[in-house]
Amino acid sequence: MPRIAGVVGPQAGAVIGDMADRLPFGTVIAPTSRSVLQPRPDVALACVGRGLAPSYESDEIAVVLDGAIYNHDDSDVGESPAWRFAQLYRKHGFQGALSRINGDFAVALHDSKDGALWLARDRIGIKPLYYAAAPHLFAFASRPRPLLGLPGVGGGINVRFAAVFAGAHYRYIDNRPEESPYEKVSQALAGHWYCLRNGALTSGRYWNLEDAPDYDLPEAELAERYRELLLDAVEIRARQARQPAFTLSGGMDSSSVLVGAGQQQGWPQTAYSAVYTDATFDESKDIKPMLEGGRVTWNAVVVDDPDVFEIVDRMVAVHDEPVATATWLSHFLLCDHVARGGYNVLFGGLGGDELNAGEYEYFFYHFADLKQQNLYRELDHEIERWAAYHNHPIWRKDAAVAQSTMARLTDETVPGRVIADTARLQRYYPAVNRDFFDLRDFVPIMESPFRSYLKTRTYQDMTRETTPCCLRAEDRHGAAFGLENALPFLDHRLIEFMFRVPGGMKIRDGVTKHLLRRAMSGILPEETRTRIKKTGWNAPAHLWFGGAALDRLMDLVRSRAFRERGVYNVAAIEGIIAEHRNIVTSGTVRENHMMFLWQLLNLETWLRQASAMS
Repeated sequence: MPRIAGVVGPQAGAVIGDMADRLPFGTVIAPTSRSVLQPRPDVALACVGRGLAPSYESDEIAVVLDGAIYNHDDSDVGESPAWRFAQLYRKHGFQGALSRINGDFAVALHDSKDGALWLARDRIGIKPLYYAAAPHLFAFASRPRPLLGLPGVGGGINVRFAAVFAGAHYRYIDNRPEESPYEKVSQALAGHWYCLRNGALTSGRYWNLEDAPDYDLPEAELAERYRELLLDAVEIRARQARQPAFTLSGGMDSSSVLVGAGQQQGWPQTAYSAVYTDATFDESKDIKPMLEGGRVTWNAVVVDDPDVFEIVDRMVAVHDEPVATATWLSHFLLCDHVARGGYNVLFGGLGGDELNAGEYEYFFYHFADLKQQNLYRELDHEIERWAAYHNHPIWRKDAAVAQSTMARLTDETVPGRVIADTARLQRYYPAVNRDFFDLRDFVPIMESPFRSYLKTRTYQDMTRETTPCCLRAEDRHGAAFGLENALPFLDHRLIEFMFRVPGGMKIRDGVTKHLLRRAMSGILPEETRTRIKKTGWNAPAHLWFGGAALDRLMDLVRSRAFRERGVYNVAAIEGIIAEHRNIVTSGTVRENHMMFLWQLLNLETWLRQASAMS
């Protein structure tokens, strides 16, 4: 797991040493090597990682690369990704090289011929990349920390980000992907290139999803193509993994990745799952079909009654920012177990829900597409099946709910235009002190690049909502424990394919992931392939924030330091904590406040750590 950094400016050689010192996360498995390249007195690049740091340098080109390139010729075997990128650059230029790569990467290249420094991130943003510009200095790094100590940059917080994290739903934390949590640190956008030449920074997009016509092919043919693409995405990643392990839930996505690797690489494969005594989010029973026949060596990581305050403190130090949702505490502990088991790559099913319309809320956007197309018979049928399969004592599902939610979340006058869920977004606005930031001024960016509501919603999730925060957590945890992450569903070929699959092949008869279910026929266990119920990847944080932990949280809220930060309306927070305690202890069937309390603890922890660093 390499990390990269670089600087353009006076005394670059001295500055890069300090930046390289700040790149490692320093947890269980520390990086063991460092490569520093200085093609000019005012330019220095660094790569820090386990084993041989993957950098490349010639008389004209210097390259540092964090990540992997999966497509290569036989002549490239054994060469580093940085070497392969340099060869592509020589033949096709920087943007041409990017368009020819299938990989997960952040890359920096300096060309001495014209003095240009090039930067880029992979198409989806699986690998992170941050940059900062100050008078007479430009710098970049894989994490914010190396940039914060630079003159003219500092560790001042992005107040808008802090306020949104404090009082908005977690989905809106990444609504401005070009920003970072720090005032003077920017984030390189996924699928974009950047060029610093003669002190001027330019940028552009090298990959994007466009509104292309749906495939007009038989379902069987699309399912076969889907299976081929997914299995190939698994294979090219597994080919580079020395000791792979797999996350495994009870759902189809992680199971499909695991079975695909097992078919290609042989059995048994090693899998890890976070499990809970509380049955609300535990998926142990749903995982059992995957364990039959001795194909999987299963490791159950029990996450019960964790010391949330201590673990959040460690996680925030790893992230350099607050962590979006409580689920990632379980993932953090799971990665620790995987690393201690001697594995170096962790495969997962992230992206499967987005591509296959696997989230429950995707139903409404599919309904809106059917209504837009005047397919009223199909619409009535889908709503009826949706209500029959997925009704819930808290979140009711019937025709009236379907119609009202469509009206609230979609614009019928503009095909494909989706609207922010203001009820979800603004639920906790009153908890944030308006003197700190008035959240009424925050207007989420909602792009509408497709005429399909379902495609637009998926695109929004992948670029500004669920996917960015998940990718960040996977990356940070992997880096902290010396693991690479392999995410086959986020192979750009598969994404491009699925954005041309009709909605009726994703949701059918009230069931999600229809085409994936057909593609995995004969590959997945039938019980796994046909299961309709979705537990959802979540954690029992409602119990973590109970009893002594909730008392401790209340003490934090009433502390002088918390009040003096001025972020929150303390009286409102005390009321929320009291209500959460009552809901959990009474067993009342209603939504509790666990996610808000998680965000509060994470934000306060980060603000304390950021203050200590500045």
